[in-house]
Amino acid sequence: MHARVVYESLFGSTAEFAEAVAAGLRASGTVEVMNVVAAGEQPEPTVDLLVVGARTHLFGMSGTRERRIATHRTSAPIVIDLGIREWLANAHAPAPGTRAAAFETRVVHLLPPPGSAAHSIGKQLRRLGYQLVGDPAEFLVYNVLGPASTKELKRAKAWGERIGRTEVDRQAHPL
Repeated sequence: MHARVVYESLFGSTAEFAEAVAAGLRASGTVEVMNVVAAGEQPEPTVDLLVVGARTHLFGMSGTRERRIATHRTSAPIVIDLGIREWLANAHAPAPGTRAAAFETRVVHLLPPPGSAAHSIGKQLRRLGYQLVGDPAEFLVYNVLGPASTKELKRAKAWGERIGRTEVDRQAHPL
């Protein structure tokens, strides 16, 4: 199995989770991990599984407004005009049968935010023609600026292992 993990990370935590998911996936095959800016339009034809992740901002995926605001909270460079939302909007349909998974990071609040980046990502992936391997995953961050907790990173790695095994089993036993 060959997988690609594409993520959007404004403050670094989602990048940590993308690497943890990739570490889990590596038990089942080869994995590329890349920021959305480096990802290009679509996965290569040899990609069996595309995993896409982003942080939930307000009601779902970030837009240019949220990325512009984020530039005031970090010294890290942020590309304002391209995030997962725009990348998916410009992506092409995958090869038939290509599988995908979605995850999000979200900051722990007293009340959960009303939207979900992972559900929005999953919806876009299905619209493009991907078959989702399961429900979107959610990983918690306890501070906007990070770092990610060890417990949540372990959960992300375990999720990566699980979806990797699922995909390898599916390939070994096609319907």
